[in-house]
Amino acid sequence: MSSVTNRDLARRLEEAALLLEQQGADEFRVRAYRRAATTVSSWPEDLRTLASRDGAKALQELPGVGTGIAAALRELLATGRWSQLERLRGALGPEALWMTVPGVGPGLAQRIHDALPVASLEELEAAAHDGRLAAVAGIGPRRLESIRAGLAMRLGSVRRAPPTQGIDEPPVSLLLAVDRDYRAAAGAGALPTIAPRRFNPASEAWLPVQHRSRDGWHFTALYSNTARAHALHRTHDWVVIYYYDRDHQERQCTVVTEHAGELAGRRVVRGREPECRRHYAEVPAPTDAVAHSR
Repeated sequence: MSSVTNRDLARRLEEAALLLEQQGADEFRVRAYRRAATTVSSWPEDLRTLASRDGAKALQELPGVGTGIAAALRELLATGRWSQLERLRGALGPEALWMTVPGVGPGLAQRIHDALPVASLEELEAAAHDGRLAAVAGIGPRRLESIRAGLAMRLGSVRRAPPTQGIDEPPVSLLLAVDRDYRAAAGAGALPTIAPRRFNPASEAWLPVQHRSRDGWHFTALYSNTARAHALHRTHDWVVIYYYDRDHQERQCTVVTEHAGELAGRRVVRGREPECRRHYAEVPAPTDAVAHSR
């Protein structure tokens, strides 16, 4: 069980604000994390006690916190880690997060990452109960129960709100525009870079990151740095986009160049191919060139 204190929580929020500021994020996001850090650092009661007694809603109702930052606080209280902060630092590999769950080894963690667009332990827990995780190769009934139990153990120290259903998603036209702008800016060397810890023995700051806001959404885009992207030489083709609403609730998608079928040569949002077909039918555009692999 994590022993994170209010002061630790506030420090992590402040660090996230600083990294976002350094990486050129929207001022609204930077200020939101700083406001939440001020609230957390000065709150008279231990937030673990508050959340355990009154539930996740009590965290959401803290001044300047809200839904998304409350989810970050729950993750920190339950695990001692915050996936978004580790990503900003360049330290996070999603497979490493899944491997903190008993019953999930390296191979299974990779398959989960490839199959499911989940970005946190809470989202993985939702997938374990709604049938999506059971569809991943290598997860039978016994393994599924083991993973559910492991997630319950990891997350059960803090009572949480049920997974939010029906979260709005940005239209594929907007995601494709973010992808296009990111690749253009990255290719021009116009973005700050971070040094990912994975697949980077020289600690080179090579991974461009872009934060931007558009149409009420906040986006963070960066090239995929997973084992599979490296193995398939797609580290400068696959773009992972994290998107946040005004409550800082996080979701993610991956945009890739399609290599077969009617969308061959087009950029598509993985898992939303039918919408991409409709988009290209309605808004004809020149075929995107396939990005050079790293």
